[in-house]
Amino acid sequence: MKLIENATAEKLRGGFYTPEPIAEFILRWGINGSSDFDILEPSCGDGVFLEQLKELKLKYKSITAIEFDEIEAKKAEKIVLKNKQIINDDFHTYCNNTLKRFDLIVGNPPYIRYQFFDKKQQVEAGEIFTRADLTYSKLTNAWVSFVVGSSLLLKDKGGKIGFVLPAEILQVSFALQLRKFIAQFYNKINIISFEKLVFPDIQQEVVLLLCEKNGSKEHNIEHLELKDASELKTLDTAKLKSPQKKIDFKSNKWTFYFLEQEEIDFLENIAKKRNIQTLGQYANVEVGITTGANDFFTVPLTTVEEYNLQAYAKPMVGRSVQVNSVIFTEKDWEQNKFSKAKAHLLTFPDKQNLNRKNGAVKYIAHGESLGIHKGYKTGIRNDWFVVPSLKVSDALFIRRNNLYPRLIINEAGAYTTDTMHRVFVKKGTDINALTASYYNSLSFAFTEVSGRSHGGGVLELMPNEAEKVLLPYHKNNAKLLSKIDKLIRNKTDIEDILKITNQIILKEHFGLTQKEINLAHGIWKKLSSRRLNRSK
Repeated sequence: MKLIENATAEKLRGGFYTPEPIAEFILRWGINGSSDFDILEPSCGDGVFLEQLKELKLKYKSITAIEFDEIEAKKAEKIVLKNKQIINDDFHTYCNNTLKRFDLIVGNPPYIRYQFFDKKQQVEAGEIFTRADLTYSKLTNAWVSFVVGSSLLLKDKGGKIGFVLPAEILQVSFALQLRKFIAQFYNKINIISFEKLVFPDIQQEVVLLLCEKNGSKEHNIEHLELKDASELKTLDTAKLKSPQKKIDFKSNKWTFYFLEQEEIDFLENIAKKRNIQTLGQYANVEVGITTGANDFFTVPLTTVEEYNLQAYAKPMVGRSVQVNSVIFTEKDWEQNKFSKAKAHLLTFPDKQNLNRKNGAVKYIAHGESLGIHKGYKTGIRNDWFVVPSLKVSDALFIRRNNLYPRLIINEAGAYTTDTMHRVFVKKGTDINALTASYYNSLSFAFTEVSGRSHGGGVLELMPNEAEKVLLPYHKNNAKLLSKIDKLIRNKTDIEDILKITNQIILKEHFGLTQKEINLAHGIWKKLSSRRLNRSK
C-alpha cells in the first residue's frame, strides 16, 4: 500500500509488504488443490507471495513475478522455485506487451497517485483502460490499473484474482467504474475485511478482493469480516465458493454488501415503496469556502483586534466542535467569538479597494512573509488575499463526522470553510422542516452507505454524496426542530433522540412499519459501529 504524502523511500516505491497470513490465505484460496496453474504476481516486492508458495509446497505449472524496483527484484530472484520468472519492469508495460495468460493472479499492488507516475507509466496505464473500454482519469490510483490489467491477463475460459486493496475500492467515486467492471467481468466476488487495521502505521483500511470468472451468467458477491489477519489461518476457503448476494449493477457503492440480503433489499426498495426523495430534491449542497490557507484567513478575535481588522472580519464556523446544536445561533457564534476559537473569516477586497489606514496591509504583508501568497490556491488569484465564493448558506452539513452525521441550520449567517459543506434550500422547502427531517435512522443509514470511512472512525461525505441521502421531508417535521435542538444541546444520547423522531418522521408521516424502522436503525448501527471500531 502507499500514501504519497510522507514520501519515504518505501512509500515512493509504493510498497507496504503483505503480512504472511494474508499471502498464505490468498494462495490457498486461489490454488485450491489445483496443480497446473500459471500464476502471476504483478508487483512482487521482495517476494512474500513467492516465499509462501515455496513454504506451503503448493503445486503449480509456472510462476511469473513482475517488480519495478531493481533491488527488490533481485531479492525475489534469490527465492528458489521451479518454473519461476522474475521480470524487472513496470507492470503496465508488461501487461500491454505480453501474450501470456494466467489462471491465477495475486498480489498487493502499489498505491500510487496518477501524478506520481512517470509519463511512460501514464501512457501505458491509459492503454490498459482503453483495452478494457474504461475511461482513465488523473484521479486514478495505480492499484486500479493493476486490477484492470490483471483481469485482462486471465485465460479466456476462467481465472481468479486475489488482491490486497485499500477499502476505498468499496466506496470512492474514482473507483466506481472499476466496481462496475469487476461486477460484470467476474461471476464470483468475495470481500474480506478486518476489524483491526492490517497496516496500522499508515491508518489505511484494507480488504481482500477475491474474484473468479467461470463463464456463467451469475454475478454474486459476499462480504466476510474477520477480527484480524491471523484469523485467516483457520478460515475454510470452502466458505467462499458460493457467494449468495446478487450484484446490483445500479448500486454506486459496495458498502451495501456489508449487510444481509434482507437489509440490502430494504435499502434498494424503501424509497420507491414509501415515496421518499433524496436531500438533493430539497436543497443544493456545495463545498465550503476554499481559502487556500485556513490558518491565515480564519482567525480568533485576538488577531482581529491586534491588526485592527474589524472591517474585514466576518462571522464564521470552521469546526464541528464549535457547533453543539442543530441550530447555530448568533449567540452560539458569540460564545465562540469570545473563546479562543477561530470565529472570524477575513474577507479582504482587491488591492485597489483596500483601506490602508487599518491593519490590513500589515497583516497581508505578514502573510507574504510566511509565503502564503505562493500557495497553489492563493498563487492563481489576481490578488492572492481575496477569497472567492463568499456565500452564506442556509444550513451546514458536517463534511467529516464521528458518532453521527449532522445537518445544522445556519441561523447566525456564518461563513464556513471547506471543513463543512454549504446547504442552500430550494424554493418551496422549509429550512426548519428540512433540518428536522434529517434526524432519523433511515437518513443516517443512507449517510453511512453514501459516504466513506477513514482511519480513526471518521465518516466523510462529499456534496454529491450528501445529496443522495434519503430524506423523509414533511413540513410538519418543523415542529420537532426545537425539541431535537434542545436534546442535542443537552448531550442526549442520539439513540434516545431517534426513538422519538423515528416514530413521527418515519412511522407517522411516511407509514414505515416498526419492522422497517428497526431495519433502518439496525443498518445504521451496524455500519456506524463497524466504522467507529476502527478508532479504538
